[in-house]
Amino acid sequence: MSQKWDERYKSTDFAYGTEPNVFFREWLPAFTPGSILMPADGEGRNGIFAAQTGWKVTSCDFSTEARSKAMLLAREKQVALEYLVGDFSLLSFQPASFDAIGLIYAHLDSPDKSVFHRQLNGYLRPGGIIILEAFSKQHLHYKQLNPGVGGPGDLQSLYSKTEITADFHNYDILLLEEEVIFLQEGSFHVGEGAVVRFVGRKRGDDVTR
Repeated sequence: MSQKWDERYKSTDFAYGTEPNVFFREWLPAFTPGSILMPADGEGRNGIFAAQTGWKVTSCDFSTEARSKAMLLAREKQVALEYLVGDFSLLSFQPASFDAIGLIYAHLDSPDKSVFHRQLNGYLRPGGIIILEAFSKQHLHYKQLNPGVGGPGDLQSLYSKTEITADFHNYDILLLEEEVIFLQEGSFHVGEGAVVRFVGRKRGDDVTR
């Protein structure tokens, strides 16, 4: 896995650009900054945006090449972030230690997705926020029409609203929708694609909603 992503990120160009994901950029400012976990943060465009808006950022990815690019971009933008490299399942954080989690195109094979989501749930405090955008199961059609839009080529790695509501059943849903959007993110997300978008707040007895 690390070899695949090192190959993707070793170019001097930023594979998905340097601007944050549009959905993430729209939603993150709605919440009070705190600590945010960014799994699969790649070259850091989304984690760096979070840092620019006052969040304390912990980014993770498989790729050392991605980390190098992210740290370079962070210096250019004059922000700080912690960036860990490795298999996320082997990384460990304190329970309830993050105020938010950003999941932007963090695709894993099923049933690994549900295991991954349960792990993330443990790291998020009650009242914490998840912001997720990922390709939906309808995306295979768009990928066949235009491989340049990117995304997994197998159904199991793609998302559905049903899966999200099951995996995040202990969340108040602030937004959950499937839609077709036009992506313009670097060289690897270009064109029309089908996505799932989710914003949820983790429930807890001490949370005022």
